[in-house]
Amino acid sequence: MASAASVPTRVTRPDGTPVRALVVDDEASLGDLLRMALRYEGWDVRTAATGQEALAEARTFAPDVIVLDVMLPDLDGLQVLQRLRAAGSEVPVLFLTAKDAVDDRVAGLTAGGDDYVTKPFSLDEVIARLRGLLRRSAKIVSAATDPELRVGDLLLNEETYEVSRAEVPIALTATEFELLRYLMRNPRRVLSKAQILDRVWSYDFGGRSSIVEIYISYLRKKIDEGRSAMIHTVRGVGYTIKPAL
Repeated sequence: MASAASVPTRVTRPDGTPVRALVVDDEASLGDLLRMALRYEGWDVRTAATGQEALAEARTFAPDVIVLDVMLPDLDGLQVLQRLRAAGSEVPVLFLTAKDAVDDRVAGLTAGGDDYVTKPFSLDEVIARLRGLLRRSAKIVSAATDPELRVGDLLLNEETYEVSRAEVPIALTATEFELLRYLMRNPRRVLSKAQILDRVWSYDFGGRSSIVEIYISYLRKKIDEGRSAMIHTVRGVGYTIKPAL
């Protein structure tokens, strides 16, 4: 049974070397954020800001997966993908699209893309989708085959999205699940509201930190109510989860 830890379950290439990811976006802040998040996963990451840079990096870096923005300043993401496929590359591609750009999503998948997320998005959603693409393409192996996180008697399965405490199932919304997963990946570590907003909500969510308080309250009602508390507030700092006393 896997135990929760501050470092997420590692996945690697079959030869044991880090997964290679190429992030293509002309918005520097977003590219940097994705790069940091994927490096936290233990991946080798490079970034590109234009379609031409992306094609050059794809040739020299040979990524295992690509995060590709549809809107780029020279070639658009669809053209980049078409050129990759024409050159014989079968690398999995996750498109980043505008929230309401339904045509972009359809066109991207039709052109040979493998998945998409809409902006704004949560970093955990992007990482989960990339892991899924890599698993389906058989390009990775997991450093730990058990997908379960455990803190005390609280159990979370990252693949089945099932949660239970003391073997009693707990139903969570998608956002509640992502928040709990982030807490359980960092047991006993105090996470600030800003860290939680960046990781669980979208990179440009722009929301007030009160949304974190609201969802922590939701989680407490489902995880702690009627039981010894596991989710704790560190006044003026943030929140942490640890086994009940």
